[in-house]
Amino acid sequence: MCGSAVAVRTEVVVFGAGSLGSLVGGALAREHDVTLVGRDPHVTAVRDSGPRVEGAFDAVTTPTIDGTGLSGDVALVAVKAFDTPEAADALATGSFDAVCSLQNGMGNEETLAARVDCEVLAAVATCGAILRDPGVVECTGSGEVVVGTADGGASAVADRLAKAFESVEFDAAAAADMPRRLWTKLAVKRRRQRRDRARSRRQRRRPRRERQRAGANRRPPGRASSARPRREALEPRSRRTARSRRGRNRVERLLDAQDVEAGRRTEVDAINGYVVDAAREARSELDVDAPTNRVLTQLLRACETGAGVRDD
Repeated sequence: MCGSAVAVRTEVVVFGAGSLGSLVGGALAREHDVTLVGRDPHVTAVRDSGPRVEGAFDAVTTPTIDGTGLSGDVALVAVKAFDTPEAADALATGSFDAVCSLQNGMGNEETLAARVDCEVLAAVATCGAILRDPGVVECTGSGEVVVGTADGGASAVADRLAKAFESVEFDAAAAADMPRRLWTKLAVKRRRQRRDRARSRRQRRRPRRERQRAGANRRPPGRASSARPRREALEPRSRRTARSRRGRNRVERLLDAQDVEAGRRTEVDAINGYVVDAAREARSELDVDAPTNRVLTQLLRACETGAGVRDD
């Protein structure tokens, strides 16, 4: 984050007051007029005492909580990618100079542009946020926020929004190359997925090797093969340790692991699925394919169908 900058007071609607939405909305409410739209129990806690922002910076602010008659200078969309059509329909009934996607994945801006009658912006935010409790969000990393038109080019509204972020100590800027930045963000996420998969494999192999070594060392020499000691005696300490630490060692970021384990729908369509579709469309001109993304997409969609959170 950087020092504050002079900015015109801006009316901002944050549609999707989850972790990131509450972070940016709570921060912007220090200097601007902010309305949060979200779900219980989080929004009730915010309505009662305001969002508590902890971590990289502390703030307690009191934005407005509403979901009807929305209007303002800018609407920040922070919902899951699969909820973008519903959010766009709601925002289409309001009045804004621009709506700005502050979401994961690709294609959200196109969905918004097809439904709203105003300028559509895109934003890339590298600040981390975790919703600890209803009304409490932790900023796990300051990062930066870059905004610009979804198709690229200059925008007076993007400039104003960037200054609004700067005024509350975000490291922010307006950029004319948002399409490139969005693809770069997607590529970074894929590299993190590969890195996390490799780390997860190493973590699984390590206890297995320890069990094998422990088993070899504990085998009593000359003991008859028919003599079987108790199971607890055979179970190496490494196995018991791995079980006790399983929750702490789990790689949470791997392929939307938190959503999969909780039986929630993931954003696979806007991330891995988007890459598969883009490769298919480019195949007539370029020799490209996305086999890994295709398999991951199929597996996650199957998990969602099995969990009853996906219909198609």
